[in-house]
Amino acid sequence: MKAFVLRERGRAEIVCDAPEPVLSEPYGAVLSPAAMSPCTSDVNTVYGTGSKKPDNLILGHECVARVVKTASGVRDFKPGDLVAVPAITPDWRETAIQEGNDRHAGRPFSGNALGRTIPGVFAEYFAVKDADTTLAKVPEGVSLKDALMCVDMMTTGLTGAEEAEIRFGDTVVVMGIGAVGLMAVRGAVLQGAARVLAVGTRPVCVKLAREFGASEVLSYKNGDIVRQVLDRTGGTGADAVILCGGGDEVFPQAIDMVRYGIGRVVNLKHYPGDGAMEIPKFSGGRGMAGKTVKLELCRGGRARIERMMKLVEYGRIAPGKLVTHELSGFEKIAEGLELMRHKPADLVKVMVTP
Repeated sequence: MKAFVLRERGRAEIVCDAPEPVLSEPYGAVLSPAAMSPCTSDVNTVYGTGSKKPDNLILGHECVARVVKTASGVRDFKPGDLVAVPAITPDWRETAIQEGNDRHAGRPFSGNALGRTIPGVFAEYFAVKDADTTLAKVPEGVSLKDALMCVDMMTTGLTGAEEAEIRFGDTVVVMGIGAVGLMAVRGAVLQGAARVLAVGTRPVCVKLAREFGASEVLSYKNGDIVRQVLDRTGGTGADAVILCGGGDEVFPQAIDMVRYGIGRVVNLKHYPGDGAMEIPKFSGGRGMAGKTVKLELCRGGRARIERMMKLVEYGRIAPGKLVTHELSGFEKIAEGLELMRHKPADLVKVMVTP
């Protein structure tokens, strides 16, 4: 079958001889993509400096698909069903999940396996081990675009808003307004933030940030971003900061700009390489500032993504607006990856329909 695979670090390509997936009994399913989206994480997998990946790894973790066949124990799905496939696919039989540790149960990043440690979704056919706990039914009236953006971008951004414990009336800063940051902006509004300061410069993202509810959009080009936030909050700082983009500098900046005593910083972004993520001594209160820091991976699983699609179904959020580029044909997934790598000015996300 055709698949988009990682040949070696720095090189990914379409192949025509990838092995077809094996149906896992008793709970598995085999699926065929209806829509796919390459992600910045896929760019990091191909061009980054992470751990060694399996040979000829099939890439991809953002997908809406049709069920092709199901194992004997599958109750809720049948061939032909349209489903959203969560980017995070925990093994729900892991004991640690009963402790609420669904993303790192058994080993670090165990839920973050698709297209990283196990074959991903960028293939004519792919498999999941447990259909009933993994796949999410796409409701009538939810478009392919909306469903596709729910599986990673939306759930990641909303994870940031949830973990920030936003209260009614809060002031929230969202650093970086790519796809995840835009969803964090909307998530903050849905959680009750009165004021959302979005930090970014690309016009397409600035426009969407305002549509999703940003009160103000700040730019690094207009001076030190910490000073801008402090000036706008009377020197107090934000109640919460959600980190969704930028370089290594944004982590200490978030500590600098969040309130003493009750401020929360949630990091959703990837920091490549080694070294330290530093907390400034002064704004960290020399270790006693009362600021909370959370380093988070997005939430996944069937129930989570079906909840995301309910928000779409009832008009609370329109994640399909993130799709700025549409490509047709399975081979276009390679072009989509390069678009995400180079990020032209008018790009937020790509949808590829095979």
